[in-house]
Amino acid sequence: MPRCKNCKEKFEPIRFNHKYCLNDECIRAFVAEVKEKTWKQTKTRMKNELETVQDIVKAAQIVFNKYIRERDKNETCISCGKPIRKGNMDAGHLWSAGGHSNLRFNEFNVNAQCSRPCNKDKSGDINNYRLGFIKRYGEDKLSELDSIAHIERKFTKDELKEIIKKYKDLVRDMK
Repeated sequence: MPRCKNCKEKFEPIRFNHKYCLNDECIRAFVAEVKEKTWKQTKTRMKNELETVQDIVKAAQIVFNKYIRERDKNETCISCGKPIRKGNMDAGHLWSAGGHSNLRFNEFNVNAQCSRPCNKDKSGDINNYRLGFIKRYGEDKLSELDSIAHIERKFTKDELKEIIKKYKDLVRDMK
């Protein structure tokens, strides 16, 4: 005989998945559990429906930058060439994410960079970034990025969710 999920007394179930006895208090506990479960499902559905593309872009950017930091943790700063101290690493963009949406999630466009001074104090130190990029990837890759930098790109919610999933998986596999 099973025990009631609420009062822990043994009872005779009516159905095979019956988890509560028929006492008033136990029925109220069952109803409260069902309401809570239903509310959680409704809340999740509403949250997903209200989520904007910009909300998902922010989440995707966080995951993507985390991947870049993990990928480049043993690299030097692309701008100054110095080793990057722990906690002082940014995912620096050659072409800015805000103005060049096509390259926002391009792995060649984003590389490890010192937070200070290169990325924050020198606004990305773009001239030295380009020189470091050429050393690391070559002029052909730089020309390729330059040629596609000004193409406008609008991501859909599904594309962004795929990006989040992809880079979360890559970060997990790297660790």
